[in-house]
Amino acid sequence: MGLLNLFSSNSSGKESLDKGLEITKESLLKKISRAVAGKSRVDDEVLDNLEEVLITSDVGVETTLKIIERIEKRVALDKYLNTSELNNILKSEIVDLLAENKSSVIDDYDKTKPYVILVVGVNGVGKTTTIGKLAYMFKNAGKSVVLGAADTFRAAAVDQLTIWSERVGVPIVKQQMGADPASVAFDTLSSAKSNNNDIVIIDTAGRLHNKINLMNELSKIKRVMQKIIPDAPHEVLLVLDGSTGQNAFAQAKEFTAATDVNAIALTKLDGTAKGGVALGISDQFKIPIKYIGVGEKISDLQLFDREAFVSSLFGF
Repeated sequence: MGLLNLFSSNSSGKESLDKGLEITKESLLKKISRAVAGKSRVDDEVLDNLEEVLITSDVGVETTLKIIERIEKRVALDKYLNTSELNNILKSEIVDLLAENKSSVIDDYDKTKPYVILVVGVNGVGKTTTIGKLAYMFKNAGKSVVLGAADTFRAAAVDQLTIWSERVGVPIVKQQMGADPASVAFDTLSSAKSNNNDIVIIDTAGRLHNKINLMNELSKIKRVMQKIIPDAPHEVLLVLDGSTGQNAFAQAKEFTAATDVNAIALTKLDGTAKGGVALGISDQFKIPIKYIGVGEKISDLQLFDREAFVSSLFGF
């Protein structure tokens, strides 16, 4: 089974997505209802209220202004635009906005072997859990996976990744706490190449106290990996906690400045009203959101589908 089919054919995927975004959806729709209360058409007051709704839903100021500007253009064409159509208009404009950053690299897993994913992000965002869930999905797709425990800064990080490797049933390459992370990455890629593995997922330290140190460490890991596989890593996956709202923006800014992030995993969207952060992050950083976490089950990490996401957000 191809990976694209694996992610899209899960019959419970839509149910998980709807459930995971339920709190965000309810909060957003209630705010929109209040914004248009007593109004029969979209006017300046409705647009001002809608702007406040989007900003307070963690969409972000710049992205909100972009959405409002697009709606203003539609209002200019149809001066009597009905407020009852506002949800449909919003959905259409947001899907178009997300389309500009649609991930198109899913097929690369089948073109490059081994496909190397370097995972970055601060502690507590669900980085290790995301790695475990990715390994589970790749294995279910018939791919051979190996994990690399290059977060040697915390003993708990290696232990947690080891638990996931045992749970999923995939090998892990690790060294003692305090070992050189680049050395672990080197050993992991060497093992993957000799064993003809399909996918390599490497964890990295989640500290962000010094951007220069972070940049130097990640650069060293990449240089060492390229001694084994010249074009590695093929994917630098930034894991962000969606429930932190604007803090996720700050983390994205730091990590995109420190390394060449080309994909984002947005976790913990269930249980929060801050799911709108996905729109702002995708728009502002011009990096595709590739995965979203919508629950605690091992199968609750999904390939991001912009149309399904927006449909769930607006209850369609």
